[in-house]
Amino acid sequence: MSKYGITFIGHMAYDEVHPFGEEKIIAPGSAVLCGAMVSARIGIKTAAVVKMDPKEENITQPMKDLGVDVFIIPADCTTYSRVIHKSENVDERDITLMKTAGLIKIEDIPELESEYYHLGGISDSEFDMALIDGLKARGYKLSTDMQSFVRQITPVTKEINFGDVKDKKEIVSKMDMLKIDIVEARVLTGTEDLEKATEIIASWGCSEIVATKSDGVLARKDGVTYYEKFSNNSVIGRTGRGDTTFAAYQSWRLKHDVPTSLKFAAALVSIKMETYGPFKGTLEDVYKRIEEKHS
Repeated sequence: MSKYGITFIGHMAYDEVHPFGEEKIIAPGSAVLCGAMVSARIGIKTAAVVKMDPKEENITQPMKDLGVDVFIIPADCTTYSRVIHKSENVDERDITLMKTAGLIKIEDIPELESEYYHLGGISDSEFDMALIDGLKARGYKLSTDMQSFVRQITPVTKEINFGDVKDKKEIVSKMDMLKIDIVEARVLTGTEDLEKATEIIASWGCSEIVATKSDGVLARKDGVTYYEKFSNNSVIGRTGRGDTTFAAYQSWRLKHDVPTSLKFAAALVSIKMETYGPFKGTLEDVYKRIEEKHS
C-alpha cells in the first residue's frame, strides 16, 4: 500500500474571478488546491508538490488543515490568474496569467510512495516532456489535465489562448488516466462530441479518460463510455469545475468502479459549483446528493 493515494503537482495561484454580471472575487486557487482539497476531504491520504513564492506559504494552509502534506518548490513569484466570464455560458471565459511561477523540473519533485502522480496545471508554463519522461522513468502511474498543455500563454499580453499541442500523442501515451473539457476536446481532436473526442484520444494510448462540459461529465474506460449529468442549482463556483470533478473521480476510482466513481464525482462537483472556491462539503453531503439527484 502506497503512503499517498494521489500526489498533486503544479502551481499554487491567486485567482481573480469576474463572474458574469457580478462582483469580482480574489482568492487562493489552482488545480492543485481544488484537487487536493477534494481527495483529502473524502479520506484519501494526499500530497501536494507546489511551485510558488515561499513567502506566501500561508495560502497552502487550507490544504494542511485537511492533512495534506505540502512540499514547496521555491519560485520568485506566485502565479496570478484573471478569469473573466463574458456571458452566462460558463464555458465561455477569458483567462489571463498575470504572473507565473515557471516550469517545474524533475529534480524539484520529491520521490514519494503514491498510487498516482497527477499533473494539475493552469497553463503550459508548468510542465514539459522532460518532466513527464523523468516521472515515467521513476515508474510512477501518471495522470494529467490536458488544460496544462492546451492553455498557452501569449508572451506579450499574458492572455491564455487555446492551441493544439505538438506532443499531444506522446503526452497522452504516457498517462494512465487523463481529463479534458469540451473546449480542450475541440482543440485536440476537432470535435465537441465528447464520446468521439475520447475515442480519438484513447487511440493515442490512454485507456481511461474523463471529459466535462457545462451540464455533465463523461468517462471512457477500455472502450466503454458512461455519462452523468450535473445537478447544481448555481454556477458561482464554476472555476475549478474540471479539477474538482477529476480529483473526485480519481480518488473514488482507487477503490470503486467507473460508473460508481462517475456518479460520485458528478454529485460532489455539483455541490462545489454552488459556492465559490474549493469543495467544502463532506462525504455525507455527497451521499445525500447522490440519493436525491443521482440515483
